[in-house]
Amino acid sequence: MGVSGTLEYLSDLVGSGGHKNKKKQLQTVELKVRMDCDGCELKVKNAISSLSGVKKVEINRKQQRVTVTGYVDSNKVLKKAKSTGKKAEIWPYVPYNLVAQPYAVQAYDKKAPPGYVRNVENTVTTGTVTRYEDPYTSIFSDDNPNACSIM
Repeated sequence: MGVSGTLEYLSDLVGSGGHKNKKKQLQTVELKVRMDCDGCELKVKNAISSLSGVKKVEINRKQQRVTVTGYVDSNKVLKKAKSTGKKAEIWPYVPYNLVAQPYAVQAYDKKAPPGYVRNVENTVTTGTVTRYEDPYTSIFSDDNPNACSIM
């Protein structure tokens, strides 16, 4: 850090009243919220729109998906969605082509929208690998050509 960097840091420190001001970054938060009717949709939209920093709220009732764009914290958006009395969670699905094994028991979900599976972490299984040995390769031996078991 040079002299100019130190001066900028000190001027920001003095200018902000002694503490650095953190700005929130623009982000998109996706939630899965159980909505059955237009009233539910409107209730959730109004509640989330009332948060400070929210720029846009998009609702897809068929997928039970709420997309919030703005300078917000995902936990605050989730808490606000739950305060409406609806069952809400962070969007648990990812496109199935991003998962290594989309039809594994942990990833496959009947309730997922078409083309999506549940987001699961890649975990290393501690099972033993059984090796399949082809029986035809043991009949003939390259080491001993006279040891043919067919003759």
